[in-house]
Amino acid sequence: MKVLTVCGLGQGTSLILKMNVEQALADKGISADVEHTDVSTASSMQADYIITSNELAESLVGHSAKVFIVNNYFDMDEINKAIDENVVS
Repeated sequence: MKVLTVCGLGQGTSLILKMNVEQALADKGISADVEHTDVSTASSMQADYIITSNELAESLVGHSAKVFIVNNYFDMDEINKAIDENVVS
């Protein structure tokens, strides 16, 4: 499974989200290749899931991956809930 974590520039916040998503997936026993990137690059990358903010999700409409929203990249409860609703189900 390929997961992209996306922010505007692909530097800070997407890296934080990547680390938290990796932890959440590992805690659930889910193996995934998680990469962090900017929104422009993400639009041309192959992935199964893209996790990003509400604002940036609009830029990824039409992508073959399932795009879902996490607004607080530090909130493990929100990240776990989003994974449960979009990946595990």
